[in-house]
Amino acid sequence: MIIVGGGASGVLLAYQLLQHPDSDVRVTLIEKRSEIGRGLAYHTGNADHLLNVRAANMSALPDDPDHFWRWLSTQEHGERLCPDPFCFVPRRVYGDYIASLIAPHLAEADGARRLTIIRGECVAVSEGRSGVTVSLADGTRQLGDVAVLATGHDAAIPRSAWHADPWISPSVPGFSQDATVLILGTGLTMADYVLSLLRAGHRGPIVAMSRRGLMARGHRRISPCKISEDEVPFGAKGSTLLHWFRQRIAAHIAEGGDWRGVIDAVRPFSHRLWHELPQASKRAFLEHARAWWDVHRHRMAPEVEERVARAIADGQLRIAAAKLVKIAGGTIGGRAHYRRRGRSEIETLEVSAVIDCTGIVRDPRATANPAVRSLFDQGLARCDPLRIGIEVTADCAVVGADGAPSQRLFAIGPLTRAAFWEIMAIPDIRSQCAALAGKLLQGRPIVVPALDAPALAAAPDHQAAM
Repeated sequence: MIIVGGGASGVLLAYQLLQHPDSDVRVTLIEKRSEIGRGLAYHTGNADHLLNVRAANMSALPDDPDHFWRWLSTQEHGERLCPDPFCFVPRRVYGDYIASLIAPHLAEADGARRLTIIRGECVAVSEGRSGVTVSLADGTRQLGDVAVLATGHDAAIPRSAWHADPWISPSVPGFSQDATVLILGTGLTMADYVLSLLRAGHRGPIVAMSRRGLMARGHRRISPCKISEDEVPFGAKGSTLLHWFRQRIAAHIAEGGDWRGVIDAVRPFSHRLWHELPQASKRAFLEHARAWWDVHRHRMAPEVEERVARAIADGQLRIAAAKLVKIAGGTIGGRAHYRRRGRSEIETLEVSAVIDCTGIVRDPRATANPAVRSLFDQGLARCDPLRIGIEVTADCAVVGADGAPSQRLFAIGPLTRAAFWEIMAIPDIRSQCAALAGKLLQGRPIVVPALDAPALAAAPDHQAAM
């Protein structure tokens, strides 16, 4: 069995496959980075880059919700890093935890070892009658019965020489500490990059720009309210669902609650809500409501929120609701032309660098990942109608251009957001991986479980792990 991608999704699936007591399955994990288990989310070495999920909710195992918390308590300085379950630990530490899951399998004697790690870039995946072939950039090939794409978040390709990628270069580029920096995007990646600038002693102005100028809200110590499944208007059009949601928030606040409690309470139903939402309502949500949902759903750690707020109050960081029109200039300094939201005139800003924090690729066909492109080129995969991911079935099988699901090609994690939507969070990915492992090992139909509502009420603030 071949897993393409050794970030969190790939490692969680490998762990589930190898943990099964009655299986002799052999797993080949392909990852181009030097470290396993980190991907885009957890490769940062900056201690200021924190999880946006509290430690108590970050177990990698769906049947052991305290696993990460126990692991953390055994680590050196673990108590200092995380004095209570509500803490938000550095993302690098979580990458260590993910890597630790498969460490025992790598320590096995060669004859008994069922896990092989190949460090290289997968450039193509093909399917034949007897199996799959995975081709690497060095010209070698790996053969297997099944291939699973676990390629994670696909970062946007820099649009010009002016657009630096914060994921590829998480440190501060070579410009003056007094320079003006323009950041495109005002989400969680922007917050991380601002912290990188401040940590490096940057003194110059920082302007963060997005179409609506919305920033992620912060976490609070709250618990989800109680929402039963029969209360949720499944299958209703978007306007009806929005009206119900607003009414539910207003009622909860009137009772002394916090809006965060309502958002957390609908988490167990998110997969079904998205699946049963009419297509026109899905499209309208992506166009008009997604930005509002994201800033309330994907929240900042309190420490990050405080530092970003301080930078705004000090006047160093400015948030602008505007659209970048173009960048013009030389190789050292340039001029950003932009239009503020609700205005027609074009304004300019002298900048020394433009950092692209606009996030993941919106159209799967614009991917820089050659393995995913190869599936499109061969007709082994197709975009979903909304063009937010590749099309997969409910059991994670990749759907080909002819509409037929593959028997040998599967996908997990963010690549499957068209079908599952809320599939960036570890609680969702861990359940998806456990279900797919059961299917692959025993041939059982996959049913990706919803998050457990009672458990969620006892352990609030399950949020997307980026």
